[in-house]
Amino acid sequence: MTERISIRISSDMKEELKNYAKDKKLGQTSEAARKLLLIGLEDWSKERAVDLLSKGVITLSRAAEIAKISIWEFSDIIKQRGIVWIRKDKSFKDDLKFRF
Repeated sequence: MTERISIRISSDMKEELKNYAKDKKLGQTSEAARKLLLIGLEDWSKERAVDLLSKGVITLSRAAEIAKISIWEFSDIIKQRGIVWIRKDKSFKDDLKFRF
């Protein structure tokens, strides 16, 4: 089920949206807006998960769930950022949860 929302954007943003739609060969600016919103939400989910993991609030497996990517993809992200996720007071097994 889809929902409708309404937002106001500047004329500069509207022009950029048109350019994006043209570049990606999308039929309408609304389609371009949905795609860019999805990209933004995906990025936000990853950043939120990285932040929570780095603060020790959640486990690696939970962070990957929040980011909506595999544990392995998420571990690559935190490795690139130099984030330590294994704490001395926790065991490795407690942090990883494998689902078969």
